[in-house]
Amino acid sequence: MTQRQEINRVVILGLVDIALTLLSLYLASWARYLIPWGPQLTWRFVALPWPVYLMAAAIWPVVLSLTAAYGTRRPTHNRLSAELRSLLLGVGLALLALAGALYFSYRQVPRRQFFYFGIIDFSLLALARLLAHLRRRNGHTPRMLIAGAGRIGEEIGRHVQRQDDDWHLVGFLDDDPAKRDGQVAGAPVLGTLDSLEEAIKSQGVEEVIFALPLRAHERLMHLVLNLEKLPVEVSVIPDYFDLAFFRTQTDDFFGLPLIRLRASAIGGNARIAKRLLDLAITVPLLIICLPLLPLVALIIRLDSPGPALFKQKRVGENCRPLTAWKLRTMMQGADDLLPQVMQETPDGQIIHKRPDDPRTTRVGRFLRRFSLDELPQLWNVLKGEMSLVGPRPELPWLVEQYEGWQRKRFAVPPGITGWWQISGRSDRPMHLHVEDDLYYIHNYSIWLDLRILWRTIGVVISGKGAY
Repeated sequence: MTQRQEINRVVILGLVDIALTLLSLYLASWARYLIPWGPQLTWRFVALPWPVYLMAAAIWPVVLSLTAAYGTRRPTHNRLSAELRSLLLGVGLALLALAGALYFSYRQVPRRQFFYFGIIDFSLLALARLLAHLRRRNGHTPRMLIAGAGRIGEEIGRHVQRQDDDWHLVGFLDDDPAKRDGQVAGAPVLGTLDSLEEAIKSQGVEEVIFALPLRAHERLMHLVLNLEKLPVEVSVIPDYFDLAFFRTQTDDFFGLPLIRLRASAIGGNARIAKRLLDLAITVPLLIICLPLLPLVALIIRLDSPGPALFKQKRVGENCRPLTAWKLRTMMQGADDLLPQVMQETPDGQIIHKRPDDPRTTRVGRFLRRFSLDELPQLWNVLKGEMSLVGPRPELPWLVEQYEGWQRKRFAVPPGITGWWQISGRSDRPMHLHVEDDLYYIHNYSIWLDLRILWRTIGVVISGKGAY
């Protein structure tokens, strides 16, 4: 949909959410009265004071906006499913915020009534999104034309086709004779760039996206200026993707558009949510583990000479160096013995970890089996250098051997656990399976982080692939 339609949709949906949330508060009072459960025998209708309604009306739109519950123009195979997941997270966080506000103001609100409110609110808000989704599918679909059928234009076309309830791609325009009268991403090539105005009028196009190569800069200026007399929205996607580290970000730099080629793949509200999840889990874990670490350190020192803590230079987000902390699991001078344990695959790749590593101590084998040696990295997470979930921070000498595409794994904060760890750990060396990290980056969501954390528990208990 066009930008104007998207803004109208979000505003209307936000107002509907507020109205349905206030209605849910009222219905929760009746639900508690009509559907009693528990040991209490006497039930009565509890009318909530008007400030409670006012707090809910203020909290809900803010929290739902932060959790992307109003959707985006991001391509997805199932937009409704993505919106419902964001809505579930948003309603949950909004309920926690309202519960905190009630704790300091109106503690007399019955707990069962609050529980009913949460169920009714999510159900009504989910129903509203379902109806909006059906309306989008059955209503008018804006028509789009892509000027440029090269690599970038084809990628845009595929994304648009995947999100067919938001756009109808009428086709492409391109000067390449080999593509003329053919198809790209399932849509026809309607003609050359010279026929742009004619194609817009004949096809009823409402938005034009230019995806031309950098060498066509002057041609682009001429085409855009000619479109000022037509009622269409015009967007440009410059062909700089071969220069980009993973994704790009546009900022305002003294009034000028600034394109960041090495922006983090996780930004905005998603980055904030990831950081809050890290802190919510890391702080309690540190409190629990701190009293145990001195005992573990003593056992390590008694088993073999050397310090209990081991620090190592690693490569983190955006290739920035960091100092990762671990409990020592190897004998002193292990780095000097590294050439003895390194192996080379038939295609020239180096494997530096193996299950029979002679440098590992007796206590170290136990710590590695249950990943207890990683516990000090919670400090790295607390400092913000790492996250609980993400690609593992890599050794600098291995990074030096990376190909260009492999460095894309540094587009997000490194993690203690990740998709690679729950898919085989050391049985699948991480520098030989960068595609696992890229899968995580491409499919990132707070739900994927929670899924990985949950599966990590089972992997750690089984000890599979840990050495």
